Amino acid sequence: MTDSTKRELRVACVGAGYFSQFQYEAWHRLDVDLAAICNKTEANARKIADTYGIAQVFTDFAQMLDRVKPDLVDIITPPATHVAYIELAAARGIPVICQKPFTPSLKEAEYAAGLMEDAGALLVIHENFRFQPWYGEIKRQIDAGSLGELYQVAFRLRPGDGQGPEAYLARQPYFQEMERFLVHETAIHLIDVFRYLFGEMTSVTAVLRRLNPAIKGEDAGVMLFDFENGTMGLFDGNRLSDHPANNRRLTMGEMMLEGSLGSLRLNGDGEVFLRRHGDDGEHRIDYDWQDRNFGGDCVFALQQHVVEHLRNGAPVMNRARDYLTNIRIEEAAYSSNELGKRVVL
Repeated sequence: MTDSTKRELRVACVGAGYFSQFQYEAWHRLDVDLAAICNKTEANARKIADTYGIAQVFTDFAQMLDRVKPDLVDIITPPATHVAYIELAAARGIPVICQKPFTPSLKEAEYAAGLMEDAGALLVIHENFRFQPWYGEIKRQIDAGSLGELYQVAFRLRPGDGQGPEAYLARQPYFQEMERFLVHETAIHLIDVFRYLFGEMTSVTAVLRRLNPAIKGEDAGVMLFDFENGTMGLFDGNRLSDHPANNRRLTMGEMMLEGSLGSLRLNGDGEVFLRRHGDDGEHRIDYDWQDRNFGGDCVFALQQHVVEHLRNGAPVMNRARDYLTNIRIEEAAYSSNELGKRVVL
C-alpha cells in the first residue's frame, strides 16, 4: 500500500454486543480510520459511535460496504450471522476479521473460507487467546529450550461463571442457548493455543458433561490430545468451578508445562514461573505486558497484527484456512464423546 493508504486504512465494523467493546476500544487506539459501524439496533450502534467518534452509523450491512468502501471489515456478531456477512464482503473483495466461533458448523466454515479465497480477499478469525502476552512468553521459553524435551501440558479452565439459572445472562445470554458450548465456544481457544505452542495434533479423546441444567450445551469435560512431536496435552474444563485470581477472566484458568529440563506454570494473574528439574523452588519470569481490557490487551494485539499485514505484508496468523484445523479438532472431540473412544485426526 502507498503511504497515503497507510494513513487512511478505513475500518468498518458490524455488531454492538458485549464483547464488541474491546474491539472498538482497540480500533480507536490503532492508527486507522474507524469509519463506520453497523448494527440491527441503531440506538446501540449510536452509543458506540458517540463514544469513539465513529462518523457513520448503519443498520444495513451491504449499504455500509457500498457507501464507506472500507479497506477492512470487522464482524463482531454471533456465529449464525457470519456467513451472510462474509458473502457480502467477498462479493466486494473486502478483507474481513471474523469473530469466533467462526460459524455454527464445519461445512459453513469451509464454505466461507473458500468464498473469500476465490475473491482473493483476506479472512482472519478473531481468535485472540494466542495473542495473550503470557502465551507469547511461554512460546519464547519453549523456543529457547528452557524446558528441554517437552513431555506434557495441562490447562485447567476454571472461570467460575457458570453456576445457577442466571449463568452468562449478564454478559452473553446466548451462551445458555448454544447446543454446543464448552468446546465450541470456549475450549476452541485452548485448542488454538495448544497448536500455537506445541504443533499439530494427531488424536483427541473427550469426555463431556452438562452440569448446569439452565443451559443447553456441555459446560464441563476433559480432552486428551496427542501431538506429532510426542507431547501430550490435557484440557480440563469446568465453567462452574473457579480458580484463585484477582480477575478470574484474565487467564480463565491455570497451565502447567513439563519437560526434561523443568516446568513452567501460568497462574490466574498472568504470572509465569519456571522451576528447574531437580529444584524445589521456582522463580517468576518477568516479561512486559499490560493488564488492560480483555486478556492482557490481546484484542488490540490481534487487530494490530492484521493491520501490519495489510499495510506492510507482514506474516499473518489465524487465516480462515488454517483455522479450519481447529474446527476439525472440535468436531473430533464431539465425536469422541459420542462414540466413547479416541478419534484419530
